[in-house]
Amino acid sequence: MGKDKINLEIVRHSLSHVLAMAVRQMFPEAKLGIGPAIEDGFYYDFDLPRTLIPEDLPLLEEKMREIIKSNIEFKQEDKEAQKAYQEEKKSGADYKAELVGDLIANGSEKVSYYVSGDFRDLCAGPHIRNTQQLKNIGFKLTKIAGAYWRGSEKNKMMQRIYGLAFENEKELQKYLERLAQAEARDHRKLGQELDLFSVPEDIGGGLPVWHPKGSILRNQVEEFWKKTHRENGYDYVYTPHIGKIDLWKKSGHWDFYRENLYSPMDIDEQEYLIKPMNCPFHIAIFQSSLRSYRELPIRYCELGTVYRYERSGVLHGLTRVRGFTQDDAHIFCREDQLEKEIVEVIKLADYMMKTFGFKYKAYLSTKPEKAIGSEKIWKEATKALEGALKKTKTKYSVDPGEGVFYGPKIDIKFEDSVGREWQGPTIQVDFNFPEKFDVTYIDAKGVKARPVMVHRTVLGSMERFIGVLIEHYGGEFPVWLAPTQVNIITVGASNKKFASNVYKNLVDRGFRVQLRIDNETVGKKIRDSELAKIPYALVIGDKEMDSGSVAVRRLHDKKIEVIKVDKFITSLQEEVASKK
Repeated sequence: MGKDKINLEIVRHSLSHVLAMAVRQMFPEAKLGIGPAIEDGFYYDFDLPRTLIPEDLPLLEEKMREIIKSNIEFKQEDKEAQKAYQEEKKSGADYKAELVGDLIANGSEKVSYYVSGDFRDLCAGPHIRNTQQLKNIGFKLTKIAGAYWRGSEKNKMMQRIYGLAFENEKELQKYLERLAQAEARDHRKLGQELDLFSVPEDIGGGLPVWHPKGSILRNQVEEFWKKTHRENGYDYVYTPHIGKIDLWKKSGHWDFYRENLYSPMDIDEQEYLIKPMNCPFHIAIFQSSLRSYRELPIRYCELGTVYRYERSGVLHGLTRVRGFTQDDAHIFCREDQLEKEIVEVIKLADYMMKTFGFKYKAYLSTKPEKAIGSEKIWKEATKALEGALKKTKTKYSVDPGEGVFYGPKIDIKFEDSVGREWQGPTIQVDFNFPEKFDVTYIDAKGVKARPVMVHRTVLGSMERFIGVLIEHYGGEFPVWLAPTQVNIITVGASNKKFASNVYKNLVDRGFRVQLRIDNETVGKKIRDSELAKIPYALVIGDKEMDSGSVAVRRLHDKKIEVIKVDKFITSLQEEVASKK
């Protein structure tokens, strides 16, 4: 783009138009859907006369490069909306006509088109000046996917072509390398290879089941979470999976998130809802007795499973599911305690992220367009969050309008080993629910007063967190998390008894151990241990047996160290305790 500063979003949007031009050259009868810029690239949806195949992508890419060399300009033209609608209908451009019709319904008298040579597309822009500005851009078409028109299963399935685009070829190649790493670490692939979890079609999309090894991994995370919360003054609670629909009507979820909620069910002639949130239940526990100001803050925590509707097209292993467990907690405190409580949650989230080996970024998410409550309480809540961020010296960015309908929040996004950001801890300040549910305590003057609620997670969804954890470590977990920590391998039949004693010694101390005393070769047993990504393999032959030792082989380390059994156990205990 010459000496101009590159705006990648504009570049990616313009490339989506170039893709549409290339598709029209290959399929003149193609009907166009939409083609926005997205993170890392762009896509365009098409209604085509035949199903695309992967071999079509390099052909389309070559046509795009030819178009770019042609120095075609992007010119914006406004058109009278009704006239544009008639022209789109007449030409058979049904999808574009529908979009123009929506603009007219929303009061638009004119609509914007971008014209590039003989190609014209309904678009508000902006775009680059001409295709020559794309000559140094690194781009690549990557995949074909099905996509319902406008995201609704009731509409026709279209064909979506995805592309990547970066400032130059070097940046593209760097991204492709990261992508290859990510594919190798895909938690769905590793979940199958390591026998951690599955998402059986017979059960339903977005509803994973945890296999024994995956359950051990999850349990390790959950037990650490519970222990940490006990140490930080939280009380653990359990709540049901369904409740009367009135709970979520009162909270506002029924009005604000209805598209994400499942249909009510009739029980004893009353409507019940499978729970999308744990908040109303924790409020009910707080309200189960009269509370004094001396009791506050009260902190309830729960690994509470909730259910929210996700479209089938976005479901993805453990990271996008329909039933998930929140590492949820709600703090009920006085206003004068609020900032201190937020500070403690930030510290707790920091500890959790660092223990699992993640770097993170913090965002202050402010009032959205659709919200409840007065401007005054929104300002107070935002001020408390901001004050806590500054007090903990946490660097943060402001994310305007991304708060929840009942209050502002701090979002913490953690980064995996491939450099991708994931939604993790969140801290939400809420003055509204205590009012809606008439939550009170008795203050120092003996008068009823309202507490402030803090909704918070310090990991996020357990399913998503563990999915990311699998990818972050590539399935090679630290010893404290590994489903199997040690694999004991015998050289010959004469070593079985000693190996069994070592096995019992380790198991009695709480370690997760596999015993391989079968007749396979040592080489085969070691290969199996490597494929299963077990941190330690202990090889026991006659020499080891005679000296009361084990030959220790760490995963991927060809160096073998022969040490006494007791010394190995002590070293393993220290490593597990350190959570390195």
